[in-house]
Amino acid sequence: MAENQYTEDNIRSLDWKEHIRLRPGMYIGKLGDGAASDDGIYILVKEVIDNCIDEFVMGNGRRIDVKVKDGKVSVRDFGRGIPLGKVVEVVSKMNTGGKYDSKAFKKSVGLNGVGTKAVNALSGHFMLYSVRDGQKKQATFSRGELIEESKIEPTTEANGTYVEFTPDETIFKKFNYKSIYLIKMFWNYCYLNRDLAIYFNGEKYQSKFGLKDLLEDNMDGDPLYPTIHLEGEDIEVAFTHGKTYGEDYYSFVNGQHTTQGGTHHSAFRESIAKVIRDFYNKNYDASDIRQSIVAAIAVKVVEPIFESQTKTKLGSHEIEPGGQSMRSFINDFLKDKLDNYLHRNPQVAEIIEKKIKQSERERKELTGIRKLARDRAKKSNLHNKKLRDCRVHLTDLKNERREETTLFITEGDSASGSITKSRDVNTQAVFSLRGKPLNCFGLTKKIVYENEEFNLLQAALDIEEDMDNLRYSKIVIATDADVDGMHIRLLLLTFFLQFFPDLVKRNHVYVLQTPLFRVRNKKKTIYCYSEDERRAAMDELGKNPEITRFKGLGEISPDEFKNFIGADIRLDPVILDKKEASIESILSYYMGKNTPERQDFIIDNLRVEKDLAEDLKDDLSEDDSSEEQLEKVS
Repeated sequence: MAENQYTEDNIRSLDWKEHIRLRPGMYIGKLGDGAASDDGIYILVKEVIDNCIDEFVMGNGRRIDVKVKDGKVSVRDFGRGIPLGKVVEVVSKMNTGGKYDSKAFKKSVGLNGVGTKAVNALSGHFMLYSVRDGQKKQATFSRGELIEESKIEPTTEANGTYVEFTPDETIFKKFNYKSIYLIKMFWNYCYLNRDLAIYFNGEKYQSKFGLKDLLEDNMDGDPLYPTIHLEGEDIEVAFTHGKTYGEDYYSFVNGQHTTQGGTHHSAFRESIAKVIRDFYNKNYDASDIRQSIVAAIAVKVVEPIFESQTKTKLGSHEIEPGGQSMRSFINDFLKDKLDNYLHRNPQVAEIIEKKIKQSERERKELTGIRKLARDRAKKSNLHNKKLRDCRVHLTDLKNERREETTLFITEGDSASGSITKSRDVNTQAVFSLRGKPLNCFGLTKKIVYENEEFNLLQAALDIEEDMDNLRYSKIVIATDADVDGMHIRLLLLTFFLQFFPDLVKRNHVYVLQTPLFRVRNKKKTIYCYSEDERRAAMDELGKNPEITRFKGLGEISPDEFKNFIGADIRLDPVILDKKEASIESILSYYMGKNTPERQDFIIDNLRVEKDLAEDLKDDLSEDDSSEEQLEKVS
């Protein structure tokens, strides 16, 4: 056997751009294609805008213009502009930036001078220019390599910085920006920076009342009482109680949306329960106090410590190095502001206590049922019969593949068998349904424990006690592309939205796309997901290609299926646009007493041949009940 050599030739030094491109996850988290809100292409946008926000916070520039078209992003702020002699360095030299001066950027979003350099290194095209006091300097890069640098020239443009970039398609495969994710990002910037105006493709976004606007714009239905909005130095809080299950939080640090929470989020949950207990002088259970709460908290921290480069979880235990603890800071604030508010608003205090007592009654009613349900889940041998589990889970905090973890929910032995044989056993699990799930619209959470399918699904996800125990990053509904499959899809979405809306709100729920057709000749095989793709494939392959119509997941061989849940997986994220409709109204539309409209939706959204869809429409009777019509089609 040849001896492994370890010499000077094995030692290699990477320059800044090579390191970023070799290990992009260290700088922007996961890559992705834009299907999820935390995919890398959105982090690139955020890194650029964060610099604009820092200028606004320092009192420079009240407007940011953002344009996104055909994968190209441009951002223009009207701050002070980058010092012209440093335009190239600030986007191409590590450990270079203005945020190391704590006097200028005491509570900045980013402090390590990496952000725009990562954008530069990961972009096929990157160009920026800075305008300062009638002078302009411009530079163009490709994959971090300087292509062109202009001399300082006179200009009549207003002060500020312009950045445009196109993500590198060799790194971000088939990426696509979704406007709904970008708009959500821009709104969060506006909620946290009142009177800042962001223009996205010409449309203006602006907030007047900060976190109060955030809650009221995003509430599911009407709140039980008007939003409580509290403000202090370096902290802002808004909260109310709604009518849905769970706890819904929006947390921010120095303007950064900490989607995974952190020490400030934990301190808020703990402190609000303590302050409310003290106010009523009753030892209410914390879960009853927080049940159905909708809250937002924003804090400003000196030199914040985050648990990752993407800054989604705060790790700082102090408001500033050597200063007051995060827990005592938030508790002192709420003890003062919230206690005073409740004393001044006895009607609100009465509503809150009534809600707490209602949650307490429901929790106690469910205690015995929960125990029986857990015992039933154990006896059913869940992990062998219903769930083909994977080796890695989302709760494995140190595992690099935890964000890849996926649970496919499918129906029938043939479909679940195909996925089980094709999956990556390390990160992909399969949960097999038995028949159609119950329509749980309008039912209480008691049904989750009494219905075997829902109880076992909840147990597989491990979300009964706390959403933070969720075992899979993606929950993928994998049903056939027919009326029956669409119905099962709606029933599962009803279950999630009714009882575990946070799964959808946190972008964990997806729908699997599988091909409808296989078009091939002796040289090439093309899988098609629509009629248009089928026609294009036939044109490409020429005369008399073989065409196979897949009518169900079970008809696709495991060898082929491996492609559709592997590198070529197509997932449609389930996205809630709360500005358009609340969860209550969504469920009422799709699962309530509006049969004709819902049936039109189901048929119009089926990815089947047009003539079949028309035949199905003709077969549906508008006089039948919802379930009867769906059973007739099935």
